[in-house]
Amino acid sequence: MSVQNRTIRFTLNGEAVSAEVPTHWNLVELLQNRFSLFGARESCAQGLCGCCTVLVNGRAVSGCLYLAALVDGADVSTIEQPAESGGLDAVQKAFIEAGGFQCGFCTPGFVLMTRQLLDENPEPTEDEIKHYLSGNLCRCATYPEIIKAVQLAARARRAKA
Repeated sequence: MSVQNRTIRFTLNGEAVSAEVPTHWNLVELLQNRFSLFGARESCAQGLCGCCTVLVNGRAVSGCLYLAALVDGADVSTIEQPAESGGLDAVQKAFIEAGGFQCGFCTPGFVLMTRQLLDENPEPTEDEIKHYLSGNLCRCATYPEIIKAVQLAARARRAKA
């Protein structure tokens, strides 16, 4: 049985790209094998941990479950997308300041989910943060620091606005 490939075209971190991909590949395989982007990591392979989070058209998806062919024509953002200033954005800076990571394996997913949360709700309560990020797991249990990072990022974004 031969593997069928499909050519897809999409925007990746602000740049128009194309790739020929096997039709069975997921989004993580596409990002890693065709674009050498390793921020989205496959961990549970069931869409339960958040380590593979990628934004497709501004919405978080589990890259381990999302077929690569489905990004044809889409806007895809990964943790590797630079901030508009070319440096770190407010969320990334807040995670560093709060120590919202330990091993870093889950951090890209938490950062992307935090960006999406703050885009939707610029002033989330602690309970809203916990609920919104409940699909992301941290094996090092840095949850208090992650919540603090989200709160810092929210304040920084509001101060900038």
